[in-house]
Amino acid sequence: MNSFRDELSSELKRVDFASMSVAERYNFISGFVMNYYRQDIDAARKDIYYAAEPCRRAYYYSAEFLVGRLIYSNLYNLGILDDTKNVMAEYGCDIAQFEEIPDAALGNGGLGRLAACFLDSAATQNIRLCGCGIRYKYGLFKQDLSEGYQRELPDDWTRFGDPWSIRRDRDSVVVEFASDKVRAVPYDMPVFGYRRGEPNIDKSNIDTSNIDKSNIDKSNIDKSMVGILRLWQSEALTPFDFTLFNDGRYEEAIAERERAERICAVLYPNDNTPEGKELRLRQQYFLTSASIRDLLRGAEPNGDIKRLHELVVIQLNDTHPVLAIPELIVRLEERGIDFDAAFDIASKLFAYTNHTVMREALEEWDEELVKKLIPKVYSAIVKIQRRLERELISRGIRLDGAASEARGELDIIKDGKIRMAPLACFMGFAVNGVAALHTEILKRDVLNGWYKLYPQKFSNKTNGVTPRRWLGVANPELCGYIGELIGDGFMTELSELERLKRFADDSQAIEKFARIKRLKKEKLAAAIKLRCGIDVDPEFMFDIQAKRLHEYKRQLLNALSIVDLYFGIKDGLIGDFTPTAFIFGAKSAPGYMRAKAIIKFILAIAKVIDNDPDVRGLMKVVFIPDYNVSWGELLFPAGDLSEQISTAGTEASGTGNMKFMLNGCPTIGTLDGANLEIREAAPDGCNYFFGKTAEELRELMPAYDPRAIYLREGRIRRAVDSLTSGIFGKDSGYDELYKSLIEGASWHSPDNYYLLGDFYDYSDTRRTANRDFRDTAAYSKKAFLNLASAGRFSSDYTVREYAKDIWKI
Repeated sequence: MNSFRDELSSELKRVDFASMSVAERYNFISGFVMNYYRQDIDAARKDIYYAAEPCRRAYYYSAEFLVGRLIYSNLYNLGILDDTKNVMAEYGCDIAQFEEIPDAALGNGGLGRLAACFLDSAATQNIRLCGCGIRYKYGLFKQDLSEGYQRELPDDWTRFGDPWSIRRDRDSVVVEFASDKVRAVPYDMPVFGYRRGEPNIDKSNIDTSNIDKSNIDKSNIDKSMVGILRLWQSEALTPFDFTLFNDGRYEEAIAERERAERICAVLYPNDNTPEGKELRLRQQYFLTSASIRDLLRGAEPNGDIKRLHELVVIQLNDTHPVLAIPELIVRLEERGIDFDAAFDIASKLFAYTNHTVMREALEEWDEELVKKLIPKVYSAIVKIQRRLERELISRGIRLDGAASEARGELDIIKDGKIRMAPLACFMGFAVNGVAALHTEILKRDVLNGWYKLYPQKFSNKTNGVTPRRWLGVANPELCGYIGELIGDGFMTELSELERLKRFADDSQAIEKFARIKRLKKEKLAAAIKLRCGIDVDPEFMFDIQAKRLHEYKRQLLNALSIVDLYFGIKDGLIGDFTPTAFIFGAKSAPGYMRAKAIIKFILAIAKVIDNDPDVRGLMKVVFIPDYNVSWGELLFPAGDLSEQISTAGTEASGTGNMKFMLNGCPTIGTLDGANLEIREAAPDGCNYFFGKTAEELRELMPAYDPRAIYLREGRIRRAVDSLTSGIFGKDSGYDELYKSLIEGASWHSPDNYYLLGDFYDYSDTRRTANRDFRDTAAYSKKAFLNLASAGRFSSDYTVREYAKDIWKI
């Protein structure tokens, strides 16, 4: 039997590969791989949806799956990346040319990247997990910064084709709204588990006390499976009406098609208008209804539908897919199952992952909109609310009077709103947070009423990242070096990284690690030059903040601190500054005007610094346009300092912090989210922590007076005044940012995220890291020890915990 390499080489001889365009080569190689493994892919689909022998499996419903550019990760996991690279080289083609191909635009931030990591980890460990999402035509958006501010452009990621997806017309279902119907067509995207196995290596001197390895099935690693990500595309039942067209009514002839396709056009339609709110609700219901109908169709041949929970568990990734709960009840009632029985089935089927402590991010829908758009689902929600009321009465919680206020947070329907988090907490058999502190905040505050009612439902499952993507693909040089030192077992058991600690005092090992870091910085600098036309010196310290733009993530604090440094250097007050490139990567939601103003402010700072001869040899500010997974694969390996500076108590977990750590990068951060667990994992002194804790902020925020700090502290006042002084230009958005800090804006109190309170501690801690960076050997040792301490942050471990504790697989 011919090897993959032989067969690929034979195919390339048959075609004129060298004369193809990059897109044609990409489609050819991708199509060849898909055909080569088609039997495995079809077997995986059959195993998940149409298994002859019933077996327990999990479904992961998520609005986002941020899978990035698939070709490199798929070839890597299949163990054929080097073969493909070498065969292409025989024809004068560099596989790096595929970096021109856009990422699959199916997500935005950590929520979607976590979902992608989970699918990778599940497939690698032979855990039956199927992702269910939406095949967005234009993604979130393509971010353009060329005019000095964010502009949103369509991100047509399939314009060169989509060779990694298989359209399954036979599996289509019809989704019904009150006034129309659409066809949901699935596209199956295979998720290949890592197939290289685990060599027999020396496991002595490994500290794995923080990792539960009791339920690891080593045999699964060698026979990893193919997972399935099923993405639904909305299409019209009648895409073209010939009669209307022949009558000259051209727009009406295609109106049904346009209405249907609108549902999947973009991720998170701007909901600042009534039309936007309705479209977003349509989108979320489309995902859940298609997925539930598909699930029931596949489950019915396997026996009694009333025992569905014995074979299936559905993990709801945040509140976006929570409508799946009443949708399941509606579909079960259609099959002759009464409400009480349907309620009982649903209550055993769903588990809910909460990803936020921001109350405004817990989704609510206008009651009248739900009633108008999906009346059957609305009726089911009303019945669920009545069941909740009976449950509360049975537990002695009154529905009126003095106890009604405490009970209010539990209501699913309240003040004309239908609230997704209470629906998920009541109906879900499990509720989990995604970092230890986050879970405690949920239990103590955000979901405290639910925790008091159902403490047994709550658990923590700290997020993780896949080492295959974030080391194997993103940093093959470091990955190879780790393999030289300890063997490559760490790719499937990341706790093996602990064995690196014995090399921490080996100067030659640290020096080689530092050379790899320099190589990755050069690669990032070259990419920035090529794609952005900006020169960045790899000798500079790379201080990077790469994450979704939101006020609580405090990109504005970072920017104001840079302004403070700028003034200090200009005034001659800072004379010992290590040259630093401050690198940002972030997108703002289209309707989030303050976030967009922060982007514009940072871009303006970059321009002023570039044009100032007094500082441009010491400072550089770069804002990466259209930050995505592929940019992340360049940024995380190149970082010298990882900015994780959200206000304590606001970040659920974060995974960017883990990706930087896994690539050997110290963190500067607050004691928030998974930062706390990073502090526990790494030796003292390897990271830089600052700021008030979540507990301290709970005590001081009610009396916090940022204006007093502003008036008292000259450095802070000068930095804040730069928003309105004109040094970085004038903009109404800057005025709004100033007002939000000093006076308060919207529903927020002044400086709601404690920027001014943490300003000096952050700036001083950042200066400490900046000074430490001069001692290359000592700083590289800190970075190396971060890498060696990253073992607990593998998504393999997280998925095993879900499978053991929640999914029971």
